[in-house]
Amino acid sequence: MDGRLVALQGRLQHQFTQQQLLARALTHRSFSAEHNERLEFLGDSVLNLAVAALLYDRLQALPEGDLSRVRANLVRQETLHQLAIALGLPDLIRLGEGEMRSGGSRRPSILADALEAVIGAVFLDAGYPEAEALVRRLFQDVEINPTMAAAAKDPKTELQEWLQGRKLKLPVYRVAATLGAAHKQTFDVECEIPELGVVERGIGASRRAGEQAAAAAMLLALKSKGK
Repeated sequence: MDGRLVALQGRLQHQFTQQQLLARALTHRSFSAEHNERLEFLGDSVLNLAVAALLYDRLQALPEGDLSRVRANLVRQETLHQLAIALGLPDLIRLGEGEMRSGGSRRPSILADALEAVIGAVFLDAGYPEAEALVRRLFQDVEINPTMAAAAKDPKTELQEWLQGRKLKLPVYRVAATLGAAHKQTFDVECEIPELGVVERGIGASRRAGEQAAAAAMLLALKSKGK
């Protein structure tokens, strides 16, 4: 096994039983059809649950809305990008030649997604307790305080709070299409609110950015209609 992956497992404090999971977590779609996007999808959910539990423990005086905003601050791309750099993921991510030449190994969206994929891989390899423990280790040196709730809300958080305030279910996001070459793709994402029968779309350089753009479009549409 590549010595660099052995070292990464030491930094993660998790030894993989299924080594292929770690390899896939570090494989971008531009490199192979066996890429990390499904693991990223899984890791995103594990990350959100683990961070929610962490905040529930640490910030016991904060109400639900403020906890949601602090969590949004912690799981946003910028934060995950820095954590991925600290783990050394830029030197380990496997990219196609075009993506590598364009600086993909340092691109925040790619590294944030890879970190989520690694979390998803740990979850599949050893279960939720191990994945949660990893998330808590990743965030142990990140400053977490109630003032983070005052940060500007991103569109997804604002839309979620708008819906919750009206007792409506959360929106459904789906990738409608991927556009462009593998090393320079954009994601066309739909945001649907089934209870209201409305769908809006947004485009971004990553799935996460596309979701934010779609949420922003949905907020604009709802507010313009006075819903």
